[in-house]
Amino acid sequence: MSQARLTPAQLRELLQQRILILDGAMGTMIQAHQFDEEDYRGAEFADWPSDLKGNNDLLALTQPEVIKDIHRQYLLAGADIVETNSFNATTIAMADYQMEGLSARINREAAALARQACDEVTATTPERPRFVAGVLGPTNRTASISPDVNDPGFRNVSFDELVLAYKESTHALVEGGADIIMLETIFDTLNAKAAAFAVLEVFDELGYELPVMISGTITDASGRTLSGQTTEAFYHSMAHVQPVCFGLNCALGPDLLRPYVEALSTVSEAYVSVHPNAGLPNEFGEYDLGAEEMAAEIADWARQGFVNIVGGCCGTTPEHIRTIAEAVAGVQPRQPKSVSHQFNLAGLEAFSPEW
Repeated sequence: MSQARLTPAQLRELLQQRILILDGAMGTMIQAHQFDEEDYRGAEFADWPSDLKGNNDLLALTQPEVIKDIHRQYLLAGADIVETNSFNATTIAMADYQMEGLSARINREAAALARQACDEVTATTPERPRFVAGVLGPTNRTASISPDVNDPGFRNVSFDELVLAYKESTHALVEGGADIIMLETIFDTLNAKAAAFAVLEVFDELGYELPVMISGTITDASGRTLSGQTTEAFYHSMAHVQPVCFGLNCALGPDLLRPYVEALSTVSEAYVSVHPNAGLPNEFGEYDLGAEEMAAEIADWARQGFVNIVGGCCGTTPEHIRTIAEAVAGVQPRQPKSVSHQFNLAGLEAFSPEW
């Protein structure tokens, strides 16, 4: 791509100046279109041997204008950063649809669509550039936990398999025009380590680095990831990657996520990002938290000095993002914790020994 590369230092400089706005839910916006099987297939995949409805990442190929328009709506609502429609686009997750061979193409096209939308909107206000976050999702497998309760030692994916899948996706996202690489909705720290290892290998192969964002997910009110770590332990387990931004997303609404946002803000030497769900899903799997209520909670985080990047996850829309952007406008961004070089350990919980 021809656009100038965003360096980690440049993103850090922007984050010193103001709170940046991330986009909202891609899936929520896609669901509003009520696509059927034929819409997902398009002409190219009309005879594909497996069902494709629900393969949202494929829409980068079969409904590209819809995906680009969703990006555009979020940008016009105030987003500085939009996430590529590539959450499940690794070869591992695409295997569910027998589409492993399309993984690189989907990632590349997803990034290109977001790039086009960002460039078009930036052209109207060139003093405010917009950025593409190339998303690497967690995959649908976990390297830390057995899927078979009768065989605790069994794994259905290896670290090396994850690395290979993430490397392919990362290369394609960069080729498509991503400014940032985001490891998102991490529920298993070992998966995240494989993703980070892959990303850093790709940077070595390219000869340059892009900013990295890492965003984990707390699975329930226990305050732990699916693989059992507290927020602080997860942070210490991944801090060696030296991401520009470390954050939390999904799973919980802003009210339930607040203590973990505060905990992360307390320990993080990186900038902090948060994009929560619009509350918890109701009995129909829908999200009821309105834009005003959600923005009020996030604005309080901002005033408390917890955050640098804010946005929305499941159930959020351009209206949520517009209201959040207005609510945090002018609020001073969080200042990262000073680098301490303290010796920190992490198992399921964090441990910082006193010498």
